Amino acid sequence: MINVLLVEDHELYRMGLSMLLNKADGINLIGEASEGLDGIKKTRELSPDVILMDIGLPNIDGIEATQRIKDFNPAVKILIFTSRDSENDVFESFKAGADGYIMKGATPEQTISAIKSVYEGVGWIDPNIARMVFSNLQKPSLRTNTEEVKRTSNNYGLTERELDVLELMVEGLSNPQIADQLVITKATAKAHVHSILQKLCVSSRTQATVTAMKEGLV
Repeated sequence: MINVLLVEDHELYRMGLSMLLNKADGINLIGEASEGLDGIKKTRELSPDVILMDIGLPNIDGIEATQRIKDFNPAVKILIFTSRDSENDVFESFKAGADGYIMKGATPEQTISAIKSVYEGVGWIDPNIARMVFSNLQKPSLRTNTEEVKRTSNNYGLTERELDVLELMVEGLSNPQIADQLVITKATAKAHVHSILQKLCVSSRTQATVTAMKEGLV
């Protein structure tokens, strides 16, 4: 059973989420908070497994609340759940320690899947904004200046070619596009992607890009 704390300031939206979580198999809603400071307090009191965290909260926003919570409880998983899709909000959320980012327009099934994914230790990001986020990460101001430093951050046993493929995955390229870019066959590109997913211990391309961002692989 996954113990979930819901931090959402909009009362009607919070009620709807409560109903969804209470009906979901394998999820136990153990508490609710309507603002950032109360979310921090209830995290200390209730020790949730996963926090469903809005960004636009009173007193302190969800990004600052995430950072404060991760400072004293790095093991708790925090899934940002918001209508805000700016590049800065997404990037700052992950910098603060968020384990996933999902938009409020997601289906109930996607929301539950995201909660279970971050609980299992696999990063999750809404497919609708994944390409935008990781394109932003390619900007020079947000990246390491040397290829050498990037490569030394690789602790997953990825080969040089797999790192090249991972970088293109982060940019949102499909397997055929990766094959064209690297001048390899589609079958080879597919094999590299499969190997990358195995080495990163993830089950999807989206999860692989989240790991790449959090671990500084690209």
